[in-house]
Amino acid sequence: MQYRTLGRTGIKVSAISFGAGPVSGLMTGSDANAQRDVVAAAIEAGINWFDTAPGYGAGSSEANLGRALSEIKPAEPIHIATKVRIPLDSTEPIGDIIRRSVDESLQRLRVSSVTLLQLHNGITAWRGDEPDSITPDDILSRDGVADAFDRLSDERLILHTGLTGTGQPTAMKTVIHSGRFDTVQTPYNALNPSAGATSPTQHGDTDYGNILADCAEMRMGVFAIRVFAAGALLGQVPSAHTLKTPYFPLDLYQRDAAQAEQLRAELRDGESLTEFAVRFVLSHSAVSSAIIGFGSPSHVGELAKLVSLNGS
Repeated sequence: MQYRTLGRTGIKVSAISFGAGPVSGLMTGSDANAQRDVVAAAIEAGINWFDTAPGYGAGSSEANLGRALSEIKPAEPIHIATKVRIPLDSTEPIGDIIRRSVDESLQRLRVSSVTLLQLHNGITAWRGDEPDSITPDDILSRDGVADAFDRLSDERLILHTGLTGTGQPTAMKTVIHSGRFDTVQTPYNALNPSAGATSPTQHGDTDYGNILADCAEMRMGVFAIRVFAAGALLGQVPSAHTLKTPYFPLDLYQRDAAQAEQLRAELRDGESLTEFAVRFVLSHSAVSSAIIGFGSPSHVGELAKLVSLNGS
């Protein structure tokens, strides 16, 4: 496994991270043996970063990951990142929402602290401009998200703070340049590279405004998500999650699948679309790690080998 420095945190993070989200269905499912086997294979391959969230399977991802790690008892340090989403319809103070969410996450994960807590809302000029999006003012004003995260950091319940880099570029950049957060995880793949490029988007895709340049300027660590466009780049059928999510919906998947077939025809002889997709993401100098949802030990082995061969 290759390792990269996670921005100004100084942490050496594996070039591919374990995504415990719902697309693969593994960590939000009920097969405890399979979950343990895949987590163990990831650790054996040198993966040291595990990304989850209370919103993944209504807490089941965190609980399953916590159980698997407690059974495996890794010999080397493992980093866990989780998230908190602020409900738009809540009248409860933001700080109280965040603290309760973190307390529940730590209990499910069976740990006393996590390496990274990330805001799981998109960031837009107005609340609800996109599904569950909140504003820079919600984040940066007194007793907002950043202040609540700082209090948890002071108590050592979390070590670092991060953002989900979705929403509107101007609003996202306002928060990035505040210097209040250590990392960003953002959609970045060969079909929509707009988080890391200035070229215009196609087919109505979201424009993420080249925010990787802003992250690099602020020395923030970057996690690339949607590396395989929810499976479209792998030729998979849409997952059960893709059929119902409002964040990256089915029509986006269908456009991505069509583009992926065009891309496949342009590959060099012997090059797989899996290899191309991973190489594309990890070739960006600002990307610290690519978060990938694994479904089997063999999938872990395949991706770990690609990272090693490409010398990331």
